[in-house]
Amino acid sequence: MRALLACLCLLLPFAAARAETGEAALWAALRDGGHVALIRHALAPGTGDPPGFRVDDCATQRNLSAAGRAQARAIGERFRANGIATAAIFSSQWCRCLDTAREMGLGEAVAFPGLNSFFADRGEEAWHTAAARALIAERAHGPVPLVLVTHQVNITALSGVFPASGEIIVMRLHGATLSLAGRIRTD
Repeated sequence: MRALLACLCLLLPFAAARAETGEAALWAALRDGGHVALIRHALAPGTGDPPGFRVDDCATQRNLSAAGRAQARAIGERFRANGIATAAIFSSQWCRCLDTAREMGLGEAVAFPGLNSFFADRGEEAWHTAAARALIAERAHGPVPLVLVTHQVNITALSGVFPASGEIIVMRLHGATLSLAGRIRTD
């Protein structure tokens, strides 16, 4: 048992270094283009939206908590610490997504209906996913990194990943193919 613990203690620094190297490669990929950061909105307690939800009225929606606003600011700091001070930011029209994008402080957040949640209407998945893919194809090779702030269902449809609140999913665009490059945890 002691030998096993000793081996684990020796391997932990290598595992941490490998994770940091992998994350550094993801940040470099975002800076270099041909990639997109899909971000699930920051912490907003609950699931779905309350009855009577209206996209044009934040008071009717599930919104960011104080911890969510702090998380969004910290995500922006992570981008800046990794050489990305500005980005092309598109967001769902839901307030929790727009607020996440704005709190990040990387540039003007542009509301994009194709990033709106289809959680309550799964029949809309194909339309939203196609709209997001078209945006990615148009903007992933732009002069600044592309960042999309959206919802779990949208990210899962594009990546196959079930992201945590505030998690960054980095996708690679190669021709018309979108594939997972990696994940950056922000909690």
